[in-house]
Amino acid sequence: MKTFGNIIWFVFGGVLVAVEYVISSIGLMVTIVGIPFGLQSLKMAELALWPFGKKVVRSETTSGCLATLMNIIWFFIGGLPIALTHLLFGVLFCITIVGIPFGNQHFKLMKLAFTPFGRRIVDA
Repeated sequence: MKTFGNIIWFVFGGVLVAVEYVISSIGLMVTIVGIPFGLQSLKMAELALWPFGKKVVRSETTSGCLATLMNIIWFFIGGLPIALTHLLFGVLFCITIVGIPFGNQHFKLMKLAFTPFGRRIVDA
């Protein structure tokens, strides 16, 4: 079932969301300071491309204070608008019964958009 959900997600907008994340990642990686943020954007692109059957977990090898500091910077620079966008789409999808699984995937992306540092994507 997850393959079917991923195919529908990919065709009806998942590829566009992933491409937006990749483009923003390239833009962030132009500067040396933006490379860590660009890598996190690539992480979100990976999840946005095939979200079904994946989950976001806390990484065991986090950098502690550095990850927290980077998450705070991320939140104010771009995390809040990204998370609010996924919240909006998640709520819109959850209005219909058919859209609930897709809304849940947007909520998963919203969770990652708040704190991408110190998180990793694993198969569910």
